[in-house]
Amino acid sequence: MQEIGWDDFMKVELRVGRVVSASVFAEARKPAYVLHVDFGEEIGVRKSSAQITHHYQPDELVGRLVVAVVNFPRKQIGPLMSECLVTGFHDANGHVALCVPDKDVPPGTRLL
Repeated sequence: MQEIGWDDFMKVELRVGRVVSASVFAEARKPAYVLHVDFGEEIGVRKSSAQITHHYQPDELVGRLVVAVVNFPRKQIGPLMSECLVTGFHDANGHVALCVPDKDVPPGTRLL
């Protein structure tokens, strides 16, 4: 594993956001949802594609807090322009479980 310095870590803007809408991403090659995530007044609402269909249904995602990288360049994923990267972990079967804070924190809060 390559070590990084504090300055390298600080370049990654990991922020908490609240999912405001989630829908099936029908055009995706692998099962996925389109998420709209609110990162607060400074950053606003951003779109992302998330391959989290095994563990979650769209209606149960709305209102949940997630952790996302908000300073990656935008990326075209089929017809969707992804504006952030929602983070998660692969479980023992390769399905993605969301990375989430265990307490309620304001949208836009930076992970440090």
